[in-house]
Amino acid sequence: MFEPLVANLITSAARSITGARSLWLGCEPQRRQRIYFANHSSHGDFVLLWASLPPALRKLTRPVAGADYWQKSPLRRYIINRVFNGVLIDRERKEPVDNPLQPMLDALENGDSLIIFPEGTRNLEDGLLPFKSGIYHLAKSYPQAELVPVWIANLNRVMPKGRFLPLPLLCTTSFGAPLNLEEGESKEQFLERSRDALLALAPEHS
Repeated sequence: MFEPLVANLITSAARSITGARSLWLGCEPQRRQRIYFANHSSHGDFVLLWASLPPALRKLTRPVAGADYWQKSPLRRYIINRVFNGVLIDRERKEPVDNPLQPMLDALENGDSLIIFPEGTRNLEDGLLPFKSGIYHLAKSYPQAELVPVWIANLNRVMPKGRFLPLPLLCTTSFGAPLNLEEGESKEQFLERSRDALLALAPEHS
């Protein structure tokens, strides 16, 4: 009952603190099934990206997050499960036979869009870490969904590690042109192409 109100409070606070603006450079905010993939420098990344979507698209879009972090406390579990309807991934893979992509594939089959971070972990430096292979396997297994690169600028500088109050810097989320896996494209080629598409949205590469 209260989850929509909590979501609105969190997203409003995120946009107010960061002065966030959305730049739709390569696509429009359409009601289409998409996999938004972004750079990852903060636990607040998915909140800001989700808040950057129009309200109608937020209802259809689920952030993908690591279960090991978000299951640690009742508050985190409430936020990721009840407020954001997140897709939790077991990054520790206690059972080797488990497919870590299955929760994401199930969400896509259900008609949801996803927010993913192909670097796989937070990157506190500039640029991008090498992409994990998950984005390739998603593109191969579910070609119906568009893959949209999204560069999140300045969020790691608004709330740097060890600081309790945010700095007054403008954050932007830049949405690029959709990608799809091309016929005959190898995993290595696709990972390089998708990484280049995301990196091209960074301010220093614009």
